[in-house]
Amino acid sequence: MSQENVEMVERAVAALNARDIEGYRACCTEDVKLETPMAAVGGVYEGIDGIRRFLTDVEDAAPDFRMELDGVEEVDSKRVLAFLRNSSTGRASGIRLAWPQTNVYDLVDGKISHIRIFLDRDEALKAVGLAE
Repeated sequence: MSQENVEMVERAVAALNARDIEGYRACCTEDVKLETPMAAVGGVYEGIDGIRRFLTDVEDAAPDFRMELDGVEEVDSKRVLAFLRNSSTGRASGIRLAWPQTNVYDLVDGKISHIRIFLDRDEALKAVGLAE
């Protein structure tokens, strides 16, 4: 299942970049959860409606947001790490931003069930038990 899980994450990232909600939905379980670094403030995006809300929030803030994969690695049969470089231009500010990010994807029956976004790679590695 490992290569299939990696490919599922790659398809999800491509769908997000294309703003293809149905393509993204096909990669996820119905009860998918997305935790961003702002979850303590804005909460967790839950279910397909939550994913739609996340994409709307991204589009509202930064319409040219893109994620570029630097690598995708299987942690175990149910988790995948994605190392990303993101870029966007703020809609209101016009400021161009670029930043690294590491995502942890949990999968159930070959579909993404939980996404955790980390701005600190070491924190992501700790979350999956690969760092102290």
